[in-house]
Amino acid sequence: MSEMYGFDAFSPAQIAERVENVGVNKARLPLLPMLMLGILAGAFIGLGAVFFVLIKADASLSFATGQVLGGLVFCMGLLLVVVAGAELFTGNNLIVMAWADGKVTTGEVLRNWSIVCFGNFIGAAGLALLVFWSGHTAMMEGAIAHKYVAIAEAKTQLTLQEAFFRGVLCNVLVCLAVWMAAAGRTIVDKAVVIIFPITAFVAAGFEHSIANMFIIPMAMLEQQFGAYEMAMTLTWTGFFANLVPVIVGNIIGGSLLVGLVYHVIYQRK
Repeated sequence: MSEMYGFDAFSPAQIAERVENVGVNKARLPLLPMLMLGILAGAFIGLGAVFFVLIKADASLSFATGQVLGGLVFCMGLLLVVVAGAELFTGNNLIVMAWADGKVTTGEVLRNWSIVCFGNFIGAAGLALLVFWSGHTAMMEGAIAHKYVAIAEAKTQLTLQEAFFRGVLCNVLVCLAVWMAAAGRTIVDKAVVIIFPITAFVAAGFEHSIANMFIIPMAMLEQQFGAYEMAMTLTWTGFFANLVPVIVGNIIGGSLLVGLVYHVIYQRK
């Protein structure tokens, strides 16, 4: 079927089969590899966020330019996940395709999501500590430190509705990027198809739960222990008030609006 598309890539129907088979394998990973791969993914997404904040801290850029360039460099995070190998909670929402086809149980899906999400948090928050200790945020005369705080404050001030729907829209784009990466046969193929959806969600200001697990703790470290005097505006309560609706939105966007939609189109008997 791929010949009808005129290029050497898997067709959408073939992608559905590949994503389903991968979902079965992901759901049945042993505990330790699953957790460690989750930690790696959290750190990888955090590295993409480091790159993003570096761009956003440059006050000479216009808003749109900063958003688009920041989104472009943030793509590194998902590229590392897809190519280097890691388990990302938001991408793993596509496991619902295997669940809907009866190949994995509800318990296996929830086990994967909970372990991977926890691992992602360890990796993202752990990277925040390393970046903070490195003194990276002192670059540009502290502009990077202040930008982390400004971004985190904006995230924690979102209403529940805003956080939820930004989470939905974010993971629609993330899972479409993962879906299209499964069509590629080479690393270049995967990189090209990842760039536009990920750049779009970052530039549009949508909410990615794992990126927030890095950015908000990073900003909290700067406020409490950083070299620059800042008001203590960020709390763990505010962090979880953002994280919970964003996680729920990510699940709806990725599992329902991408995974189950494609399941109905290509796999439903």
